[in-house]
Amino acid sequence: MNTKAKITGSEAMLQTLIKEGVETIFGYPGGQVIPLYDCLYDFSDNLRHILVRHEQGAVHAAQGYARVSGKVGVALVTSGPGATNTITGIADAMMDSTPVVIISGQVPATLLGTDAFQEIDVIGIAQPVTKWAYQIRKPEEIAWAVSRAFYIASTGRPGPVALDFTKDAQTGMVNYEYHKVNYIRSYQPSPDIDEEAVSAAAETINAANKPLALIGQGAILAGAEKELLTFLEKSGIPAGSTMLGLSAIPSAHPLNKGMLGMHGNVGPNRKTNECDVLIAIGMRFDDRVTGNPNHYARQAKIIHFDIDPSEISKNIRADIAVVGNVKDTLSAVSARLRPAAHKEWLASFTSDEAEEREKVINRELTPPSGSKLRMGEIVHKISKASGDDAVLVTDVGQNQMMAVRYFKHRRTRSVVTSGGLGTMGFGLPAAIGAKLGAPERVVCLFVGDGGMQMTLQELGTIMQERLDIKIILLNNNYLGMVRQWQELFYNKRYSETTMQNPDFIGIGKAYGIRSRLVCSRSELDDAIAEMLGSDGAYLLVADVEPCGMVYPMIPAGTVITNIIMGEQNNE
Repeated sequence: MNTKAKITGSEAMLQTLIKEGVETIFGYPGGQVIPLYDCLYDFSDNLRHILVRHEQGAVHAAQGYARVSGKVGVALVTSGPGATNTITGIADAMMDSTPVVIISGQVPATLLGTDAFQEIDVIGIAQPVTKWAYQIRKPEEIAWAVSRAFYIASTGRPGPVALDFTKDAQTGMVNYEYHKVNYIRSYQPSPDIDEEAVSAAAETINAANKPLALIGQGAILAGAEKELLTFLEKSGIPAGSTMLGLSAIPSAHPLNKGMLGMHGNVGPNRKTNECDVLIAIGMRFDDRVTGNPNHYARQAKIIHFDIDPSEISKNIRADIAVVGNVKDTLSAVSARLRPAAHKEWLASFTSDEAEEREKVINRELTPPSGSKLRMGEIVHKISKASGDDAVLVTDVGQNQMMAVRYFKHRRTRSVVTSGGLGTMGFGLPAAIGAKLGAPERVVCLFVGDGGMQMTLQELGTIMQERLDIKIILLNNNYLGMVRQWQELFYNKRYSETTMQNPDFIGIGKAYGIRSRLVCSRSELDDAIAEMLGSDGAYLLVADVEPCGMVYPMIPAGTVITNIIMGEQNNE
């Protein structure tokens, strides 16, 4: 006879979350999840709930939390529109391999399929953009399903999991017993290392004259930063980073040659088509990195390190595939490498760096006196003022590209941005999660006037939680990146990209957030010092040049060496 006291499904859910190490939940209550929220009332000492202002914000906040902390982010919402409002965030997490668990309330199991009020097929909608989606209909399933969800979300190539939680499962009684899930038949999160592939990779790298490493977010997700540095320093290989791979190694490291991609640095982009061995580490050869794949690194032998076998030769054919957790595979290859320096190859980056500094960087960071503020100079000044040690959060667009180009990093997990999906509105809620995930660090959010207004309501969350987030709004009264494409490729036909904006300072003050408008270069340094020296949230609105451009730029679908440096290329 079982003498254990029964508890409700809601309590079983919260007990399991605690046992899985959850401390913070981002959510928004509603009718079909009230029993769980009612139970949460008694768990406030163990679980901190952050009341967002929109369910999409809950997922983006959970993403920001996961990205800086390395833990699984958790979002809790109700059924129907509450659940469907999370889909953009879930898809974003799937594209960027972010471990989050989304729990949605659902109508009682007896009403499923009846088109009951706020019923929606969450599993059918979520399956294409999750690693796993499951509907909990009985309280007996809770402990198993939740632990399984965390195991799937956090292992292998991380990603989102959706749990749909019927109301009767929340209220039903269960003899609760927690069992940690750490094995699932047919699911191998970290493939066994192929020693032949390791040996082949090492031999190829040892024979290389002009090797180049491409660092993706996989190195960060694996916690392989130390192994990565050992690999690079022993072999003397220069490295470029994808946008999500930024901060895997310090910006100032002599082997760090900057960012890859459409708006990346000239050196690593050009050298991709000059190297003799290309070593991809935890990256997926996104089209923004490769340009036209038919003309990408055709001269090089390609070695691809990745934990996900499906990424191998998906976009770019790999000559050698080293499948497995890069923390382990990098160490295995490094042990077989001969120390090397590649001094001439490294020196060849100098001319590219000088050209980019002359034609792009100096123009952005030291513009003519009397000209309007530029995004790049603002980002650069704030990075330096923060000691290059803040967490950078961005929205999407020109603000994003300028921020990742000119904000520098000294330690890992310092960049939170939307990569694969490119979600405008990501920045503000993601900054909330980032601050809660790393409360001891300065969090600087760079956002444009377009993206700011997509999730503006989350200023209410910042106000209620008294979060110390530094918000830098780069206001050009345009949808800047679309306008840039219209200027370059659509004969300057600026269709629906001009924006009439509200009084952002007034809005910031209405939320009790200290706010300041900067229009001139002469007041910028003082405003930055005031922002970084203040306690609590701060909104710095900078009026920047309305038609600024992000350079360099590689037009979409072209060869990655087809680099536009500025207006002089278009005369």
